[in-house]
Amino acid sequence: MNKRFLTFLLMLFVAFKLQAQPLPKKADVLATINKANTYWQSNNKPERRAFWDHAAYHTGNMEVVALTKNETYRKYSEDWAEYNKWMGAKSTDKSKWKYSYGEKDEYVLFGDWQICFQTYIDLYNLKPEAHKVARAKEVMEYQMSTTANDYWWWADGLYMVMPVMTKMHKLTGNKQYLDKLYEYFMYANSIMYDKEEKLYYRDAKYVYPKHKSANGKKDFWARGDGWVFAGLAKVLQDLPANDKHRKEYVTKYKNMAKAILKSQQAEGYWTRSMLDPQHAPGPETSGTAFFTYGLLWGINNGYLKEKTYKKAALQGYEYLTKTALQESGKIGYVQPIGEKAIPGQVVDANSTADFGVGAFLLANCEMYRYLKN
Repeated sequence: MNKRFLTFLLMLFVAFKLQAQPLPKKADVLATINKANTYWQSNNKPERRAFWDHAAYHTGNMEVVALTKNETYRKYSEDWAEYNKWMGAKSTDKSKWKYSYGEKDEYVLFGDWQICFQTYIDLYNLKPEAHKVARAKEVMEYQMSTTANDYWWWADGLYMVMPVMTKMHKLTGNKQYLDKLYEYFMYANSIMYDKEEKLYYRDAKYVYPKHKSANGKKDFWARGDGWVFAGLAKVLQDLPANDKHRKEYVTKYKNMAKAILKSQQAEGYWTRSMLDPQHAPGPETSGTAFFTYGLLWGINNGYLKEKTYKKAALQGYEYLTKTALQESGKIGYVQPIGEKAIPGQVVDANSTADFGVGAFLLANCEMYRYLKN
């Protein structure tokens, strides 16, 4: 048997294995979405502040609303928006507005208080009423009128606000949103992006070699890179096809996908420190869910080759539905609020959080679209 024939047989075998990889059924994906979302909404009132952790859940919930048209889910997000008066941080004195880390009302320009605008815009698009986006316009237009460009100084901020910029451009037609999106994004790249690994440090404090993992390696926090990867997918979803900077976002997105593929664990999840699995070993759901969402989105929208990324996406999805999802509907193994992988931190089946549920919902919606396609 010659080498050429053996190679042909091997290629057939690999192709068969890829084809044979079991796919979930659409009905099962919908059931999973409803199980997880009903559990969350039944156990958590919508009357919570408009800060990033709660707001990130609503970005996932609104994706479910877009997919299912479920009125109960839509009303949950609308009740949350009403409770927060369709605002983020509520200060009206622009001279006191800040964008360093802060949870008080004067931190209007801090991205963790701006992610809520994504959901307000989505709700506006379902039923246009000016008051739903009035604060978003006021805040973002003021921000763009300043000379500062260092608003996005941490990786999470790219998910929190980049999609706000493209959604606002789509809503208003104001091209400045796209210009400032690029300007702020390039600043973020200048302080957090590792050109060699094609990944993002959580912020400037964690850049190698100033900061290292427990084993002396570069320390890329999975949820941080998950925020960026998912944020880029959301930007590309709404960015005009002829945007002059589109290539920059596409290149960053595709290069991240390659790096993400290389760092996946055999069990389907990503460890909290992506390139040093022993730094904080074991499964983690929020980063894994954002990566799974981003990979499936790329396949669904023609940015990523199915034959290259399908296996990783399916393995990530299997982890999310077989390990992260508990029988009750709770989403477990979500690393608590923080900014880095912490050696020894307990992350188990009981570890849950709203932002992790939001990421889980995003991944499931994209899986449903994959199956539908």
